[in-house]
Amino acid sequence: MSHTIFPSIDTVAHLARVREHAPLIHNITNLVAMNTMANVLLAIGASPAMVHAREEAAEFTAIADALTVNIGTLSPHWVEAMIEAAEAARLMGKPWVLDPVAVGATAYRRETGARLLERLPTVIRGNASEIIALEARGAGGRGVDSSDPAEAAEQAAIRLARRIGCVVAVTGEVDLVTDGRRLAYVHGGHPLMPRVTTLGCSLTGVVAAFLVGAEDSFEATVAALACYATAGELAGESARGPGSFAVAFLDALYALDNETLRGRLRLELTDAT
Repeated sequence: MSHTIFPSIDTVAHLARVREHAPLIHNITNLVAMNTMANVLLAIGASPAMVHAREEAAEFTAIADALTVNIGTLSPHWVEAMIEAAEAARLMGKPWVLDPVAVGATAYRRETGARLLERLPTVIRGNASEIIALEARGAGGRGVDSSDPAEAAEQAAIRLARRIGCVVAVTGEVDLVTDGRRLAYVHGGHPLMPRVTTLGCSLTGVVAAFLVGAEDSFEATVAALACYATAGELAGESARGPGSFAVAFLDALYALDNETLRGRLRLELTDAT
């Protein structure tokens, strides 16, 4: 297995593309995450939209550049909107990202996760417990907090990526990303990040923004996570607690520049086995 520190993913170029084009990201996300997610997307340079009514979700997907689906606060009407929007994205060839929040906690979540997988997401982004449960089609993980480190989900992520033909991103103390062939580790972030609710959900939107116009979904996903981790690291240097961290994190995302990224990026790449 090869193991190299690599500069081949041009995170700076990916971020510049997002800021130049300000892609419109259609988010069907949970009730808790909407405000944070909108602010994070604006800070990174994208344009957020929160459209969840079944009567317009698929139609709006046609307008947007990418879609995110987050199953955090499910209801029957929202589930059908998710399915129809994801199917529209699949048929139109638009990137879409699945965030399978607490997918192993209940039968309803497992069923919804399975239905969404059939719509072939471009990227699946979750914590280790969620990825393990989604891949196993079974129970695991009682809520949004992961009880497993990201590396515990490595093989599950590789199997899931190969089965669906997508990219899988597992977030944790060290993030990992795989497309079933390549495996990237993204270092950075800060211990306060899990103490601010919905920062993970908001990352899903950032991944979607980086996918727009990208030639390689794996590289775009790694770049998105690298920018997020760098902003978290920067925010942690001045934050006194979760409240000040949340504000500092938005400012750090907004202020990310080429010099900062090149000086702080810590990425590793191996072959997935």
